Amino acid sequence: MSIDKKFIDQFVNVTSKAALASSYFVGKKDKLAADKAAVDSMRNELNKINMNGKIVIGEGELDEAPMLYIGENLGTKNGPDFDIAVDPLEGTKFAANNLPGALSVIAISEKNNLFNAPETYMDKIAINSNKKDIVDLDFTVKKNISNLADSLNKGVKEITACLLDRPRHKKIIEELKSLNVNLKLISDGDISGALLVSDKKYNVDIFLGIGGGPEGVLAASALDTFNCHFQGRFLFETDKDKQRANTMGIKDFKRKYELNEIVSGDSIFCATGITSGDLVDGIKMNGNKYISETLVTHKDSNLNKIILKEDIIKT
Repeated sequence: MSIDKKFIDQFVNVTSKAALASSYFVGKKDKLAADKAAVDSMRNELNKINMNGKIVIGEGELDEAPMLYIGENLGTKNGPDFDIAVDPLEGTKFAANNLPGALSVIAISEKNNLFNAPETYMDKIAINSNKKDIVDLDFTVKKNISNLADSLNKGVKEITACLLDRPRHKKIIEELKSLNVNLKLISDGDISGALLVSDKKYNVDIFLGIGGGPEGVLAASALDTFNCHFQGRFLFETDKDKQRANTMGIKDFKRKYELNEIVSGDSIFCATGITSGDLVDGIKMNGNKYISETLVTHKDSNLNKIILKEDIIKT
């Protein structure tokens, strides 16, 4: 079953409106207000869509997130059943401090086709190839880079690796430096970081390292349309994390998940810029109108493009 193309514009509208709402707080040094504005808008717009939607990746549990919480049902209840993953504001620090790369993100699949990821860390790796034997989470950094360079017919020194600039990645960064690999270190935003492997124009050959599990699922849903390879392994540090994962059906805590296990069947992904970054431009005001840019993918129609949208600001 395919998701009807009519929903593409509707979900673009959802992230565009959320991005607009959050944009009023750009540079205000209040990441909570910027996030709340995006959440409120996204929920309001999702409830207008003729669907029976269920949040599988959201702002957290009901007791900590009164809206867009995991398990919340959205839509008019008249229409297809969808699983929905949301990150209303990826890059809260970017928005609060008027830095590049803040996004409003959503992914939709048919019911039971989107992985219900726990709120925990995930070890990730992604490249622009659907071949599964080039890189692997269990390979050494040197082997992954060497294999990738061979597959791309490049020298190791020509490879560019993107990863979060975090103390936990100190060893990986040192290994990459010793190999003379080009580094693109990002401060936040590992959805957009992973998506940089999707197109040669971004000049990123591999994304790797530890980031958010929910963000991994969102990135995977877009990378699926680009025929990229993505692999993830959840990291459970506490018994509470393991118990939570167990209730979600995760029994093997060391399992590696391939892309087709994270998102199966058809999917739609939308990421609208709040502040301009590598993927898309941020919200621009033009009188009583605003202009947004959204990266959209729809797997079954092989759609992956940036949609420019101009709309009236409703007060």
